[in-house]
Amino acid sequence: MKILYKPFGIIAGLLGAKISNSIFKAVWIRIDDEDPPKPTTAGASFPKIVGAAALEAATMAAVGAVVDRASARMFHHLTGVWPGGRRQLEPPEPEDQ
Repeated sequence: MKILYKPFGIIAGLLGAKISNSIFKAVWIRIDDEDPPKPTTAGASFPKIVGAAALEAATMAAVGAVVDRASARMFHHLTGVWPGGRRQLEPPEPEDQ
């Protein structure tokens, strides 16, 4: 049943990429009037390029995590199967007496 999650996750990932790109552009407009510089942009300063890349990466990671979690929860709700692994709890350590 978990293999059925693959197409579901791919579609969610594409949707998340579009959303994160829109959010990044909306945030960048508040920082600078120009488009975000690419690393090969001739007239852009180094801090501006690094800042834009860091902001874009943080936005992509945060939105990606939200979309992945939401799609996993939706898949679980629809099928009753959790698509990922479950975290195992460690047994408590015995107390020394």
